[in-house]
Amino acid sequence: MWRHRSLAAIVASLILFASQAWGQQAAHRVAVLASTETPENVEAWMDGLRERGYVIGRDLRIEYRYFRGRYDQLPALLTELVAFGPEVIVTSTSNSAVAIHTAAPTIPLVFLTVADPVALGLVQSLAHPGGNVTGLATVVPEGIIGKHLQFLKDLVPRASRIAVLFNPAEKMHQIALQRLPEAGQSLGLEFVIVEASEPDQFAAAFEKAHAQGADAIHVWNGPLVFRHSVEVVGLAARYNLPAMYFDRRYVLDGGLISYAVSHADSWRRAAVYVDKILKGENPGDLPVQQPTGYDLIVNLKTAKALGITVPPSILALAGEVIE
Repeated sequence: MWRHRSLAAIVASLILFASQAWGQQAAHRVAVLASTETPENVEAWMDGLRERGYVIGRDLRIEYRYFRGRYDQLPALLTELVAFGPEVIVTSTSNSAVAIHTAAPTIPLVFLTVADPVALGLVQSLAHPGGNVTGLATVVPEGIIGKHLQFLKDLVPRASRIAVLFNPAEKMHQIALQRLPEAGQSLGLEFVIVEASEPDQFAAAFEKAHAQGADAIHVWNGPLVFRHSVEVVGLAARYNLPAMYFDRRYVLDGGLISYAVSHADSWRRAAVYVDKILKGENPGDLPVQQPTGYDLIVNLKTAKALGITVPPSILALAGEVIE
């Protein structure tokens, strides 16, 4: 009897060991390359995966790398992620998406918070991406910059000169800069282009905007400016410049207004694409998703400090008003 029980215990242990080993071997591998680790984005991403039945560590292994706004770190971090052997890579900036697409074209890529993936050469078209890339665009619909400028004009009707905080290291900024004159033409706006590709250049950029008579400033988003949102918002206040932003983080930090997609929602939706690819679907056959909506956030305390009365039309559209 003891021998039978011992044998049964041994067999059960072997079965358990084998099932665990098989589970480890069968676990899918996903790599994530992002600039910063934002808690609400990570939670949305995890929720999206859990909604599709994945248990992290059991049937899905995820390797993360963060370049923290330093694009010079991308090659080394990408080498580490490729060595991990991912079945799909997820990334959340235009520059990192282009870097991955160039260095590892055979690995399926899902991008998010990329403005215009067609102009960047990531996909052939939104409906038929082709190749090994798909994802979620942010400001693809034509006129988003024009919409931002219109909001600034509504807030500051006298504005005729708008400063644009531009990072020449951002590939998408270079493309958007070419489209800027057309966006401002119908509003009768002139532009003052100020540059910052390093943290120590923000102060000089805002000083230039002020010296050249800018009535407001349009802050173009990217990993660098996002990581230094508090400083950027503080500089806008110091020079009394009403500022439009591409992310609610700036408004929470004291900025005036933002109009943008929900990045957390984009991360949640990215999990859908990852699931489809892991189940065998071709990324090139999965249409790039466009934003389903934009969130308008206004900070009334900042508006009051700037001497701005926020029009009822903007308040009616705002999804969040900070008082």
